[in-house]
Amino acid sequence: MCADVDNSMGFEFSMTTSGEVVLSQYMRQVRQEVDELLADVATYGEGCPQVLGDAIRHILLAPGKRLRPMLVLMASDACGCRSNVSLASACAVEMIHTYSLIHDDLPALDNDDLRRGKPTNHKVFGEAIAILAGDALLTQAFIIMTRAVGMENILPDCILKATHEMACALGSTGMIGGQVVDLESEGKPITKETLEYIHIYKTGFLIRACIRCGGILSQANASQLSSLSRFGAHIGLAFQIIDDVHDYENKDNEYINILNVMTKDDALAKCYRYEAEANSLREELIPNKKNRMNDILSFIINRK
Repeated sequence: MCADVDNSMGFEFSMTTSGEVVLSQYMRQVRQEVDELLADVATYGEGCPQVLGDAIRHILLAPGKRLRPMLVLMASDACGCRSNVSLASACAVEMIHTYSLIHDDLPALDNDDLRRGKPTNHKVFGEAIAILAGDALLTQAFIIMTRAVGMENILPDCILKATHEMACALGSTGMIGGQVVDLESEGKPITKETLEYIHIYKTGFLIRACIRCGGILSQANASQLSSLSRFGAHIGLAFQIIDDVHDYENKDNEYINILNVMTKDDALAKCYRYEAEANSLREELIPNKKNRMNDILSFIINRK
């Protein structure tokens, strides 16, 4: 049986600096697998209006880091039991992430003009189609998670728990809740506590859910899943700190940012603490797979 879904989140992590990061061969292979399946599942059949299919593919198939699907597959590999279902779930995660980007870019939220080097969806297709494209991506993601080829080889309990895990990370007590607090905090003084809430809910829960889903679908034991959960919690927070620092340095600081409440040195020190804790947790995973988890950790910390 799969370990129970864990809706708590432990947050006590750190990191160390390393050289410039280049995607490892393993990570390039994982990204290629995801891109190939995304291209396949993004070919909607009869009944899907052409404009909707075009809007869905516009950003979904644009070149991206594919970080979140990588996390699903690396966690599955770390537990030694990757399957087609894990790959399908990885693609579903990228669809979920793309839905959130399309909606984030809308005039009612960030009002961005460019995404992944291309005009944003609402700039090309209009606001109404952009909203519907995001809705369709979110819905299709859960269809893919629950109807993947090879699903008969996975315990139904694991599929249910992985799907539930992802849904919890996205809803009113997850990413959407964090987005609301972020929105309501704009233009106001912000405390460290509120900022941490935004980081955990808006970004951290989904990243942790990606890692937990990979473990759950690989039938991770309770000890492995606990390590993956804490690893995911730490890298989720580290990821957001690095994003904030980059945004500030690129003078994209109109949004809520950790450098509004602490210095850059303090923010990076906090990030490196998360990295150090995440590194220590790799030792609790299958030893011959742990370096692959280090690949993704280094990529998150050192990306530009």
